[in-house]
Parts: sequence; structure tokens; C-alpha cells
Amino acid sequence: MSSSPLVALSPRVKRLRAPNPGPMTLDGTNGYVIDGGAGRWIAVDPGPDITEHVEQFVRAAEEGGARFEAIVVTHGHPDHYPAAAPLARATGAPVLAHAAVPFPHDRTLAEGERLTVGDATLRVVEAPGHARDHLVFYLEDERALFTGDVILGRGTVIVAPPGGDMRVYQGTLRRLRDELPDATAIYGGHGPEIRTPATTIAFYIAHREEREAAVLAVLAGGPATIPALVAAIYRDVDERLWPAAARQLLAYLIALEREERVVARLLEREPTEREHALLYPKSGPFGDERARAVARAELGIGNVMPFAEYALKSA
Repeated sequence: MSSSPLVALSPRVKRLRAPNPGPMTLDGTNGYVIDGGAGRWIAVDPGPDITEHVEQFVRAAEEGGARFEAIVVTHGHPDHYPAAAPLARATGAPVLAHAAVPFPHDRTLAEGERLTVGDATLRVVEAPGHARDHLVFYLEDERALFTGDVILGRGTVIVAPPGGDMRVYQGTLRRLRDELPDATAIYGGHGPEIRTPATTIAFYIAHREEREAAVLAVLAGGPATIPALVAAIYRDVDERLWPAAARQLLAYLIALEREERVVARLLEREPTEREHALLYPKSGPFGDERARAVARAELGIGNVMPFAEYALKSA
């Protein structure tokens, strides 16, 4: 019996989940293998550089009588790319990614390109918002989307400055909805596969609009700081996750400021101890150093958060 840890999701696609569960990674980062036929494979998001995880990719190919001909990475967050280099060394496959990723790669991928390995063709879709260097890959014959951290199999995505931009992210969601309405599956960077892409994308779009409406509703009652907004809007969420919520709210507020719908006034007083812990967490409930690195990358922990009061702009 094969010892392969690959989980078959379709005739072409198998999942290999990394052993890095945590608050930011759910059950772990999803890596994927795309079978192009005749023993020619593509690896998608090989994940963190964990020796046994890399070895599982290598062993799966050996057991399948296949070889990796390309390693593609959706974006440069540290739960998605570090295994690419050791996997490339072990297999000889080139690493392909966005031009702006913070790691060495062999070839740059850009909007509209097609990568063909055997009978499998991936179309490259620029998908910024969660990260500036994010790509989505569309497997044309199966009409399947590999969405990285743009859309997850469970829950929603963090969009936090400085790497995240709320309006750009919303534009990416609308583009996936409008340009790929016939997609039949979403294979996200975390969580289970999705078999109802149109419904899920519509939910993601609506969720962002509803959260922004909640921000505006609180501000309609008077000026508020980010900690006050978090307490009002995320009151049913575990308080350990409030620092993440604060950074997500900052993304909404930046967008609303740019559109001159909200104005910010820097406060002269120092934040209270509770406000400081929310705005400037040292680590948060993120586990080991590998998990904390993901939190720093996705949430911008370590970057300056303004201590300001926000108000609706007067007509």
C-alpha cells in the first residue's frame, strides 16, 4: 500500500497539507500537486520549510513515477513559499512566482501568462489585496482556482496594512466573480476545498461590504478609536484575536480616508494599557516562532499603528 499523504481532490489535483496548524493557518498550509499526465507534475504552494513536509512531496513523486517540472507560489508569506527552495534542490524543478515576492525564484509570472506542463495549463491571474505579490492560478481544463490567501476553505481572509489594501482586495474578488463565473472549484491556501465558487465569492464580497457598513454605523454615533471600534464590532470574537481585527479595521479606515468619507485626528494622550496591547501586540496568540512570523507578515505587527480618533466627514 502506498504511503503517500496526498489527498485526491479531482482527476488532476491532489492536496498535501503542511504540519503547521495555527490561528493564522487553520489546519495548516495547503500545498497542491497538479498532474499534467505522463508523470509530469506541478507543485503549488509547497509551504513552510519543514523537512518531513518537503520529503513528502519528493516521496509522492517517486511513488507516483512522476517528476516535478514546476513549483509555483501564490505569494510571499512565510507559510507558503519557504519549502520551494529545498523542493527545487531535491527535484531540479524551477520556482515560479510574482516579480515582487521576497524570495529568489527562477522565473517571474505575470498577468495572463499560461504555464503548460503536459496536458495541464495554468492561467496566471494577478490577485493583489491580501498581499501585493499575490497570484491566483486557474487550471483551465478543470476550471479550478488555486487562490492562496485570497479565498480560504473556511472563514475569511485578513487584509492588513502595509501589505494589504482593502479596496484592491475587493477589486480582486469582483474580478474573480466577473471573469471566472464558471469556476467549479476553489483550492485555497488553508481549509477544505470549495465546490461552490460563485456562492463563496459572493459571500466574501458581501462580508467586506457588511463589515465596512458596521464601521460607518459605529462612527455615525460619534468619533471612535480603533480599539473602540474593535470592541463594538468584534464583541462576539475571542479577544485574543482583537489585535488582528484592529489591523483589519485599519485597512477599512485607510480606504475611507482616501475616499474622504472619514477623517482621522491623532490623539495627544497616550493609549491606555489595554489600548496599547491591542494596537501594538508583541506577539499575540500565534504559537511558535514560525506562527509568529506568519502573523508579522500578514498583520504587519511591528509596523506603526496610528493612535487616532476617526469620525465621519461632515458634508
